Amino acid sequence: MLQAAVDKARELGLELKVGNVISSDIFYPEEDYSTLDWTKMGVLSVEMESAALYTLAARHGKQALSILTVSDHLVTGVKASADERQKSFTAMMELALEIAE
Repeated sequence: MLQAAVDKARELGLELKVGNVISSDIFYPEEDYSTLDWTKMGVLSVEMESAALYTLAARHGKQALSILTVSDHLVTGVKASADERQKSFTAMMELALEIAE
């Protein structure tokens, strides 16, 4: 499933990265994420749903793939504009629909 997503993303000309993420249920963290060097652990992002997605898929014997887009950068504070979010979220959903079995 991952390879199919990578191949299709490249075919569609989408920018992509493949790697580890951290799932957290804390929307507003008490700890300043900018002080933590996640990159040394190979972590690309912090998000809130992937761990649950993979747990439920494993429980039900299904395949799963977390496809994410960046909207806010925790370290630099840069945030995507409404237009950038719309375009990147649409591209993410189109990719997911292309590879869905």
